[in-house]
Formats: sequence, C-alpha cells, structure tokens
Amino acid sequence: MLLATSVLALLRPAPLHAQETELRGEVSESAILSDQQRKARNLVLAQQAAQAAQDNAPARTYLPASAGAVPDDTDAPNATTSVFDPPQAGDDTAAADTPAPPKPRRAPRQSAADKAKDKAADKSKKKKTTTAATDSTTTATTGKTATTDDTDSSAADQEAANRRALTIDSVDKQKLDPGAERTAAIEGQNKKAEDDPFAATGVKWGSFVIRPTIEQGLTATTNGDSSSAGTSAVLSETALRFTAASDWRENSATIDGYGTFRETVSGYPVHDAQGRIEGQLNVDLDNELRAIAKLGYEAVPESASSPDAIAGVSTQPLRQTIDGSVALEKAVGKMQYTLTGAVSHDFYGDAKLSDGTSLSQKDQDNTLYTATLRTGYEISPALTPFTEIEVGRRAYDQRIDNEGFERSSTRLGARAGLQLDMGEKLSGEFSAGWLREAIDDKSLEAISGATVNADLKWSPERGTTIGLTGKTTVETTTTSGESGDILYSGRLTGERLIRANLTANAALGLDWRDYVGIDGHDRILSAEAGLTWWLNRYAGLTSRVRTEKLTSNLPGRDYTANSIYLGVKVQR
Repeated sequence: MLLATSVLALLRPAPLHAQETELRGEVSESAILSDQQRKARNLVLAQQAAQAAQDNAPARTYLPASAGAVPDDTDAPNATTSVFDPPQAGDDTAAADTPAPPKPRRAPRQSAADKAKDKAADKSKKKKTTTAATDSTTTATTGKTATTDDTDSSAADQEAANRRALTIDSVDKQKLDPGAERTAAIEGQNKKAEDDPFAATGVKWGSFVIRPTIEQGLTATTNGDSSSAGTSAVLSETALRFTAASDWRENSATIDGYGTFRETVSGYPVHDAQGRIEGQLNVDLDNELRAIAKLGYEAVPESASSPDAIAGVSTQPLRQTIDGSVALEKAVGKMQYTLTGAVSHDFYGDAKLSDGTSLSQKDQDNTLYTATLRTGYEISPALTPFTEIEVGRRAYDQRIDNEGFERSSTRLGARAGLQLDMGEKLSGEFSAGWLREAIDDKSLEAISGATVNADLKWSPERGTTIGLTGKTTVETTTTSGESGDILYSGRLTGERLIRANLTANAALGLDWRDYVGIDGHDRILSAEAGLTWWLNRYAGLTSRVRTEKLTSNLPGRDYTANSIYLGVKVQR
C-alpha cells in the first residue's frame, strides 16, 4: 500500500519553483511527464533491489542515472526500506560518469492560433503518455521493462518540444474557403430614406455649399406690364436663384440671391430686369451675446402701378437700394434684449421718355437710419411676448426737391407682438403697433398709421406647409402737395408635396394702399396656383397660372392681368 501511494505521489505533476519564477524559462508538458516516468522506473528498480538484499538473494546489477538514487550494495543491510529516506553518497564511478539529462529548450513564442493547436496536440499526447506510464509501472511491478517503448516516447516528446514555431502572418496566408458565402456590398445595406430625395445636392466651394437654380419659360399674359394701359403679350422669362450656406463649426453665414429677366416675344413691349443679393453673418460672442450682420443690394425698376410711376415713358426709372444692419442679442435669464441699427439708401436712375429724352429722378434719393430696441420675456420655450421701440431719420440727398418741398422726416414707432417656436409645427412671429413719420416741411401732413407685421409657418401634417406674411411699408413721394402713403401687404401661401417628385403650391394676396394728404386708396387682389414635376434630381417642369386685379378710387389706376406660365427648371 505504501509503495502504491508513493508511486501515485510521484506521478502527480507539480510545478517547480524555478519554472514559476521563469528562471529556467518555459518547459513543455511532455518533458515534465518524461522526467516523472524515468523517476518512477528508478524507484521501482530500487525497491526490487532492496527486497532482494533482504532475502539474501543475489542482487541484480543496476547502474543508477545519478549518484544517490539508491543505496550502495555495501550498505544494503543497513539501508531502510522507506522511499522517503534521504539519498546517501556513494563511490559508484559508473553513476558519476553518467551525464545528466539535458535541460529542455525554451519553447519559442507562438501566435494565439498556434498555441491553441499545440494545446490540443499536447492534450492528446498527454493522454497517450499517461496510458504508457501506467503500462510501464505495471510491467515494472511484475519484473518486466519496456525500454524500447520508453525510448520511442522520449524521442517523440523531444521532437514535439523542438517543433518550429509558425510565422506571425501564417494565418493571413491561409487559403480561402471556396464554399464561403460572399459578403454583401456596403451599398446593399439598409439606408435611411431621404426626407426630400429631389432636393438640390449643392456644389462645394471652399467652406460654402452653393445650390444654384435656373428657370426658363414662356408667359402668356393679358397685360404685359400690369398697368391700366397694358395689353396682351408673350414674354420670355428667365430666373436665376442661388443660396449659399457655410459649414463652419461655430458661427454661420448665408448668401441668397435672385435675378429675373423678361423680354417680349410678341405683343406689348416689355424689357424688364431685376434682382437682389443679400448676405447674413451670425457670430456667437461671450456671455450669451450674439451678433447678426446683414448686407444687401437690390435693383428693381419702378412698377407701372406705383404711385410714383411716370406716364408716357418707354422705360421706368431704375431704383437701386443698398441696405445693411447690425444687431446684438443678449439673454439675461428669461429676459431677451435685441438692439438693431440699420441703414438703407435708395437712389433712382433717369426715366426715358417716349421722345427719346430722359427725366432725372435725383430728387427722390434718400437714406433711412433706424435704431430698434426689442425686449422680450420667455414665458416658455414656445412663447415669447415682446415689445419694440423704433426711432429713425430719413434724409434726402436733395434737401429741397424740384417742387420746393423739404422731404426729410423723423421716424418714431412702437410695436408689441408674440414670438412662437413650436418646432416644425408652428414658428414665427406677429406684431401690431403704430408708426409715424413727421416731414420737415410743415405744409405736408405726417405719414402715420397702424402697423401689422407677421411671418408665420404652420405645418398641419408632413409634406404640407402653410405660410402667412404681413408687412407695413411707408412709401414716400415727390408729387407736389402729397406726403406719401402706407402700404399694407399680406400673403397666404400653401405648399403640398403630392408625391416625392410632384409639388403643388398656391398663394392668395391682398394689398391695401392708403394715401396721406388726399382721399385715395388702392386695393390689389391676387391669386396663384402652380405645379412642379421633377423628372430627376436635377431637372423638372414647372407651370403656374396667376390673376391680379387693382381697384382704386383714383382715376387711371385700375387694371386686370391674367397670365399662364410654362417652363423648365434646372438645379444643382
């Protein structure tokens, strides 16, 4: 029983301290098992020699692998039978001359995949080696040896320990499985659908994205220039529009512009060109302070239905406007303050008369300076009521006009309104108040009246947008004895996305002009409907029908104009 316990104790693998501390390097498991088997055989042979000495039987000649493995023959009678006694020194020259088994080599570093393969192979070899060791122990107990099998096992273990490590890139060089399924392309993955698949993609230019649009078509109208004397005509219309937006990280800038050109193809002669360009810069400053700067230029010929239109001319004078403003916004808790300074300068070209001569309009050139202070209180993120106070001065380049009147004036106004911000559903603002411009010439009545302003957008459902705009404008004049008028303009617009490539739009308009100094007024009603059908993302067909009617209590101002338009629109 003691003998079996000793054998099992020696067969149990135990990590050496030198191996744990990596003093000798890494030792393979097969080398450890081989060493344990050798010690087990030596122990069994030593026990046999001791038993034979006790029985006075001739002992078998045994040459131990190392000195002290078994007691010398001379000390055999005094030797103990315990296997746990310390070894005794002897003078066996054969044992001393026997070289110690070589130290196992340090296994080379291997990749994770190679280590996994070697681990599986070592497990299989461990199982075979354990079986062989059990068989060897059984043979030794019965007095038999298996020298040939042990030698072959040791050679196999040594070969496994000396196996060459695989290269690092061996995994990458493996052959592909011809039956593997092909990976789908990136474009084939599920992609989020675009909200507007026919929107302009834009062109990258520096730090801006520009989206240009050009529209060309023909207009058939019953009134070429929308005047009381206008007749039918077929006009060629060209419209250029573009928007540019910056892609800066913090601040932002936008530029918008348009230009329209109308030329007569047949009928009533019309030569019309107008356009505008405007830029805006938003800069976030410290302490919740924000600056907004705007600059614009506009060139528009005087309308034939304008109160200042000159009768009997071939070309109305061109009115050019340069305007700019700077605003500072500051939020203090729920209070919001905005201070805006603006300048607008109008200058007029000459009117060309029917006889070929020209009429100067320099006496209409003027500059308007205004300063506006706005104070708001944020009841909620969606509702912010506000009040505005405006002061200004209109200065004419020609202090006294051609009729002998001093047209410069002082401006004063006040408004109260509500700002809405409910996301895509409803946004914008509206206000109402009073505005007064007192003319320096005491013989002219001050221009004053109620003001209404609005800019609202409402989306009752996706794909539908309803807009309401309202504006109050003071129009000056150089007509003798007249101060000017106040023009109220209102537009109700609607846009419906019928299909992804088909858009319908409609508009209703109402203008009311109230003259100051005389008992006169104009009323203008208008209606419009149109369709845009996109053939692809870059080109489409567009059409619209329009009707406009002016009714006035002043003579020679009434007119009606009906028109239909068909054209092609190209965008990028």
